[in-house]
Amino acid sequence: MRVNTKQAVKLFFNNPSLEQVFKEAIANSLDANATKISVNIFIESFERQETLQITITDNGDGFTDERYEKFCELLSVEEDSHKGVGRLVYLSYFNKIEISSYYNECHRTFTFNDEFDKEKTDMHLSDNIDCRKETTLTFKDCSLKRLSSISVITPDYLKQQILHEFFPKLYSIKNNGGNTNITFEINIPKKNPKHNVGRYKTEINNSDIPNMSKVSINMDTIGMFENSNIDYSIRKVDDARETFLMTALCVDNRSQNIDDIISKENLPQYGYQIFFILHSSFFNGKVDSSRQTLTLKESDLKTIKGIFREKVAEIVEKEIPSIKERNKNTRNSLNKIYPHLLGYFNENEVGIISLSKSIEEAQKRFLRDQKEILETQNLDNDKYDKALDISSRTLAQYILYREKIINKIEKITNENPESDIHNIILPQKNVYKDSDINCIYNNNLWLLDNKYMTYTTAMSDKTMKQVIEEITQSSSEKNNDRPDIVVMFSNNPNESEDKSTDVVIIELKKKGIALAKAEEAISQLKQRAIKLLQYYPNKIQRMWFYAIVEFNDDFKLSLINEEYTPLFSKDSLYYKENMLQISLDNPQKYPIATYVLSIDAFIKDAKANNEVFLNILKNGFNKDKKSL
Repeated sequence: MRVNTKQAVKLFFNNPSLEQVFKEAIANSLDANATKISVNIFIESFERQETLQITITDNGDGFTDERYEKFCELLSVEEDSHKGVGRLVYLSYFNKIEISSYYNECHRTFTFNDEFDKEKTDMHLSDNIDCRKETTLTFKDCSLKRLSSISVITPDYLKQQILHEFFPKLYSIKNNGGNTNITFEINIPKKNPKHNVGRYKTEINNSDIPNMSKVSINMDTIGMFENSNIDYSIRKVDDARETFLMTALCVDNRSQNIDDIISKENLPQYGYQIFFILHSSFFNGKVDSSRQTLTLKESDLKTIKGIFREKVAEIVEKEIPSIKERNKNTRNSLNKIYPHLLGYFNENEVGIISLSKSIEEAQKRFLRDQKEILETQNLDNDKYDKALDISSRTLAQYILYREKIINKIEKITNENPESDIHNIILPQKNVYKDSDINCIYNNNLWLLDNKYMTYTTAMSDKTMKQVIEEITQSSSEKNNDRPDIVVMFSNNPNESEDKSTDVVIIELKKKGIALAKAEEAISQLKQRAIKLLQYYPNKIQRMWFYAIVEFNDDFKLSLINEEYTPLFSKDSLYYKENMLQISLDNPQKYPIATYVLSIDAFIKDAKANNEVFLNILKNGFNKDKKSL
């Protein structure tokens, strides 16, 4: 049956990389028992990709009659470790591949292209007069429009790619007393100075293949009863350019890289070459025809990665002692930064997978438990205990957010305008209704007191006219005086008989102001209290007034002379019940509670309350983490 080569290329290699051309050619050389392979790359200039030519020569068994027959028939293989379609990738980048093979007494030449047909081939046989043993593939007529990167055809890059791909095979050859030499050379006649690439070469030989240690590994959990083991090598190198990390499955004598076993960020930045190869006959044939994708079941691959990673972690900590101490510090750091996830971090993976991955996986486990509790209809005792734990962790997560807000407000200096501190507490010009949970991260009224987190209305930088209309639910006289922050709350004002509410008024002054400006905040509070007392007690049940200003000795003396009483605080906090008269016509006076606190007290008291709360929660997680 004749195969449409053009369609076969698209079918088996839908999106191949240029590196696969090199890999497939070298794979065929190694299968032909070649011990010397040379890769020569020519390109007139990097600006003319169409001039790219590749010549690959080896001293293998060559295109014998048997091998040529197999070449002519797609999918003709003797074992599962071969796919029988690798040569098609050549045609993804080159329109013509000229093949010359000297073997035994014969010299075979032919051209491979998308019209290749055994019955119509230009194959020619002649005598091998010199008894040479040499096969050369010359890749011509490049169809490449542009290189994805200049590096993909440079010797150093190709050396790394080939070493990764064929490490199991090369190690096996070395281990059996053999030696394979693969050279890479590039020639660019018209060099562009900015590319810093000219004619140079590098090679792979036995010195690049380290001696390996072997450890057995138990894969029974996924029915892999075949013998499974890890070959590994960890060695220090002096040249930072030789730093190398490889974690892979050995599939059909090739490496299938598994990049998320151990993260490079967790290893010494320079000075180590590290190889981990997991072997098992279970992997034989478990790769697609292009050898780019494993065909293992997702569940099996996940289990294999977990087992592989655990063993790698054990080996790395043993071979590089400094990592064990660093991982301990990493765990402590994670528990400090993410205390609500304490117990959700996989202790065997911390310091092995990337830090972001550790956090992501812990968050997934936490969200899984949250989902489980939220979807539970009836809580038994175990589920009830778990619900308490989950709710505590969720609360701790919110407390951590508050800690960040406090850190931000601590950085405010005399240079910052008043609006900076204002916007942290409650963004200016905004109105929030009914303690909408979606607004909980948009305001920070808890900085004053946690009870102010529940409110009917919170208003920022609105006029007294707007404030009074919100309280009375009716129009009022024009008054453009603007309190900084107003908070209103009640049990249920819409259902209470008099629909009365509680009111909090907050005045802010920036750091570094003069005494007169600080005293002005108290005066402003009094003026607003007199305006609001007209609606007491019919529309207003209770009122609290706060002035947040910067303190100095003169201001403290002023407060003492006004008979303010100091209260317990991490800094300066004073309190007084001011007796205020509404008007000249009405001699009755009403007590108004006024708090005057320093900006430092505002910050430090909030910080202390937050830390106490968080420490209580963290201690609870420490007790419970072993049960997770």
